[in-house]
Amino acid sequence: MTDRPNVLWIMADQLRFDYLGCYGHPHLHTPHIDALAARGVRFANAYVQSPVCGPSRMSAYTGRYVRSHGSTWNGMPLRIGEPTLGDHLRASGARAVLVGKTHMVADAEGIAWLGIDPASEIGVRRAECGFEAFERDDGLHPDSARQKWSAYDDYLVAHGYDSDNPWEDFANSGVDADGALLSAWLLKNSRMPANVPEAHSETAYMTDRAMDFMREAKADGRPWVCHLSYIKPHWPYIVPAPYHEMFDESHIKDPVRAQSEHATDHPLMRAYLKARVCRSFARDHVRKHVIPAYMGLIKQLDDNLGRLFAWMDAEGLSRDTIVAFTSDHGDYMGDHWMGDKDFYHEMAVKVPLIVADPRPEADATRNTVSDALVEMIDLAPTFMAALGCPAMPQVIEGRDLTPLLHGHDGFSRRYVISEHDYHWSEMARELAVPQAEAHTTMIFDGRWKYIRCEGFRPVLFDLETDPDEIHDIGASQTEDHIAVRARMEAAMLRWATRHHTRITATPQVLAGQKQAAETGILIGFWDEEEYEAETGKRFDSLTPVGRPRPSP
Repeated sequence: MTDRPNVLWIMADQLRFDYLGCYGHPHLHTPHIDALAARGVRFANAYVQSPVCGPSRMSAYTGRYVRSHGSTWNGMPLRIGEPTLGDHLRASGARAVLVGKTHMVADAEGIAWLGIDPASEIGVRRAECGFEAFERDDGLHPDSARQKWSAYDDYLVAHGYDSDNPWEDFANSGVDADGALLSAWLLKNSRMPANVPEAHSETAYMTDRAMDFMREAKADGRPWVCHLSYIKPHWPYIVPAPYHEMFDESHIKDPVRAQSEHATDHPLMRAYLKARVCRSFARDHVRKHVIPAYMGLIKQLDDNLGRLFAWMDAEGLSRDTIVAFTSDHGDYMGDHWMGDKDFYHEMAVKVPLIVADPRPEADATRNTVSDALVEMIDLAPTFMAALGCPAMPQVIEGRDLTPLLHGHDGFSRRYVISEHDYHWSEMARELAVPQAEAHTTMIFDGRWKYIRCEGFRPVLFDLETDPDEIHDIGASQTEDHIAVRARMEAAMLRWATRHHTRITATPQVLAGQKQAAETGILIGFWDEEEYEAETGKRFDSLTPVGRPRPSP
């Protein structure tokens, strides 16, 4: 065990917390992820800072809330100069390496405004969210051009899977009996086997590339954080054989929903239920078609992680590597009559989080479950502490999880925060909500989940009496509920009015400001005697004012 361990940070896109064996799924067995939990701490209350890919990931990569870094939705650039985990690690002689997805969009205008060459080291790092991109893969759309940043398309072509869009035609399509391609963007095709062998699928490919990086890193010698960021089980929901037929309707849990949710008087919630993806997943036949494929993707992921962990054991890497496993958000899958993500029920905003720390200090917490409220932004300071980076409280808003990993005091949080910008959506169009007001914020204290909806009344759930979040009591006039709403709104106001953007307020800057205020700025003193009595210093040692004018 070295003094500075490496970190393998695994993120599975759109993975629900409750679709793993160790989190209680009755039919989806994930022995390799479960074994990771047995080696470390499984967090039962981990929440993302936004229930959508881009802003959630930008919070994870900066250690900062969405309102702080400003990248509020997919495609919203992370502004130039926003410090990232990679920046902090490099300053301490460590590497931050990407294998997979970030959903990062570079601030092209900011880069050009500052005269930064996009091809320079600084320009490339700014475009890759501070990471050294060993392999980037953000996925495509049916009509997208060949990716410029990922070699996966080229890999497919090199192995005989050649087309204008190999990612779409092979990794994310099936083939009917007549040989016609059937795109997995259409949910009816989800149960087909993907048109690529499992060994050449995206999940297997990225697993191989992580091994390639770790082999290369051995020769380099510097400590590293490798962000292995899988694009699945995010849609398109399709998985290679044999995983496409491992699960069927008998393995699907009953949906978490009630007819009473359709009777909501909340305009925004009504608009959500009318959105296309929600209307689609509210249909039972859609759930029955898609969920077995979603489960197959997770099973495939678990098998590939088993392959990776076994390889790390054989290479001697496991004893020196912290492994963190999580997701960027969940997936409704028809619960609450909704699809995709974008709101704050548990299946969307709560994520799995497992951290296995091989250091002896973590022996006391192995195979334990932590009920502490934690946020995705807590990972950045945790990794920084492990690799010897100095704490940066003026930048990092997350909190170091090391006390929870090592079983001692020093970590506490009273509530978690998540935010969503829905200006792009059907909901905003339905309600004619302008961009500046199409915003919601969740605050959750472990029992009460309060959601501020700009322009509308709040939503409130009591997870103690209503763990399924069926009954919105945001309009309840009972005395207790009124008091809870006032308390949660006040807590949100305290959070919102904290310093969020003083990233230049280093300890040195703050000390200099204090010194200037105490000794260098002479405001409010009446005369020399008052100054000397209060400061204990001679006035004429600081300023020539009042002294005879020197001779020329």
